[in-house]
Amino acid sequence: MSVAVPRPPAADRRNRLIGVATFAGGSFRSVERVFREVPGVIETTRGYTGGTVANPSYARVATGITGHAEAVRVEFDPARVSYEELLQRFWSLHDPTRPRVGRRSRFRSAIFVHSPEQERAAQEALAAQEAVLGEPVVTEICRAELFYQADDEPR
Repeated sequence: MSVAVPRPPAADRRNRLIGVATFAGGSFRSVERVFREVPGVIETTRGYTGGTVANPSYARVATGITGHAEAVRVEFDPARVSYEELLQRFWSLHDPTRPRVGRRSRFRSAIFVHSPEQERAAQEALAAQEAVLGEPVVTEICRAELFYQADDEPR
């Protein structure tokens, strides 16, 4: 059973300011692997967000009926890595011009923002991606809501 994870506090155990970012761009395993390697990332958590069903399981999300995306919550040290740098990593993970519908919608491209500053940065980054790619980017930019930590899914 998955667990809703509340938004983490703005400071960690050592009263050091930390940032939180949430990204969806394919399988959360792949997304998590990339962000774990970034210097300044403190912790990553796989889960589901952006849907309409409480306590989604991997099996239910895989059907496409919950509306959730597989996502990764990234806690980071802004003194070591900026949100903008994390956005650059996000764009390199997947093809943000490729729509995902139906059962594949759980792999859609989305940035779940935690603040107005993140929303501005994400909008600017999306516009820059469209300029570079020369075609529309289908990445959703949404307010971060409930994040459900992933259950033990089959491999």
